[in-house]
Amino acid sequence: MKIVAFVPVKLNNERCPGKNTRQLGGIPLITRIFNTLQKVNGIDESYCFCSQEEVEQYLPSNIKRLERSEELDKSNTGILEVFKSFADKIDSDYYICAHATAPFISSESIQKGIDAVLSGEYDSAFSVTENREFLWQGIKPYLMPNYNPSDIPRTQDMTPFYIETCAFFIYKKEHILNLNKRVGNNPFLVSVSKFEAIDIDYPEDFLIAEAIEKVITK
Repeated sequence: MKIVAFVPVKLNNERCPGKNTRQLGGIPLITRIFNTLQKVNGIDESYCFCSQEEVEQYLPSNIKRLERSEELDKSNTGILEVFKSFADKIDSDYYICAHATAPFISSESIQKGIDAVLSGEYDSAFSVTENREFLWQGIKPYLMPNYNPSDIPRTQDMTPFYIETCAFFIYKKEHILNLNKRVGNNPFLVSVSKFEAIDIDYPEDFLIAEAIEKVITK
């Protein structure tokens, strides 16, 4: 059973320039995620999927850069195109796509996803946060059948809903190439902490991440 991990990276980010190589706690984001992946059991190979050679200076010595087309660096490129391109280049039974912009995702959470998939009970896995909140769409409660505005429940009694964190996805080649999905039909949802769910997309997200880093490293 072969398991390959990869981190898709482009260096021309528009919303937060240079975010993938920017340092957090003295370590570039791209280095942090590979340090995390190297603590996970069962991964056979790990790649940085990037079009530019300069990213190699940020990679641990045993991590390979896999050349990707610069066409995939465009702002309108869909993430499924990136997944498909990697699967076309590297064959594997399972893939793990992790993102450098999730600096606090733990190796333990990724391990839970791998173990669930390898148990045979689930066909894929991904990271989520569990939420119990009051959502509205327009002037009506949204997707909350157990929420009546005139009889407000305790949040701990509400049926939770789950939000993808984009920290990692574990899937088979057939999911991405045949089903055009980054998960299967029976995924395992790995519930992660609020810290692990942090995703850096904008400059202000870095400020939040830096504040968290100072707290958790004390």
